[in-house]
Amino acid sequence: MVAATDKLEALLRKLERSGADAARLDALRCAQQFKRSWVELAGKLVAVRRDRAYEAWEYDDFYRYCADELQLKRATVDKLTISFSTLERVAPQVLAWDGVAKTIPSYEAVDYLSKAMRLPPDPKLDDAEKPRPRRDLGPEPPRELIKELRQAVFDEGQTVAELRKRFDPVLWPKPKGAEKLEILTRASGLARKLAEALPEIDGLSDKRVAGLEQALGALRQELDALAEPLREKLERGKKRAAAQATRAESN
Repeated sequence: MVAATDKLEALLRKLERSGADAARLDALRCAQQFKRSWVELAGKLVAVRRDRAYEAWEYDDFYRYCADELQLKRATVDKLTISFSTLERVAPQVLAWDGVAKTIPSYEAVDYLSKAMRLPPDPKLDDAEKPRPRRDLGPEPPRELIKELRQAVFDEGQTVAELRKRFDPVLWPKPKGAEKLEILTRASGLARKLAEALPEIDGLSDKRVAGLEQALGALRQELDALAEPLREKLERGKKRAAAQATRAESN
């Protein structure tokens, strides 16, 4: 399978030879440098979408251009463009950082901030160009919490994993029973994987494997029995919350 970077390099050389316009070549070069320069790529994507430049390159859809030519999935494109727009709106000074004297936060971290701030999509975009709607994120967090989150993103340079560990319990607290259900589900999955791996282990007799598979199967049944009422309870809670949200919108 040809790597995406090889495809980009081959396409770049081809377009350079054919005299493609500068904006198209710039977007491709930024795609090559994506890992170390997401801000440049995101800025190019926003400009290409805003100017509808992809239409002159025989693409009728922005996301198709990104997938076919830049080897970028829609989910990645959405995160990049949302993160760049977030910087433009709430921290434009970051766009001037060189990434050396001041480290530019990852696009995942900026996207996390955007979700926390409940920022709406750019109203100037056509429906076909808008990012896919986010799930309902609930009410806007307190201003002090957003201030702390911004400091964690821009001043402390925390990764998205660190942000989730620190802020998820406050921004998106899990309903009662959710963590227990996750543990039971994870344990059941591990038991299944172990049972599947047993026949591949040299030195275990067929009798031993059969006994372990039976024991693990019984364990999974017990875990699933414990998980089912929790799953049903959480589902009822989701339905109640959705009904309350619908009533609130209609009032």
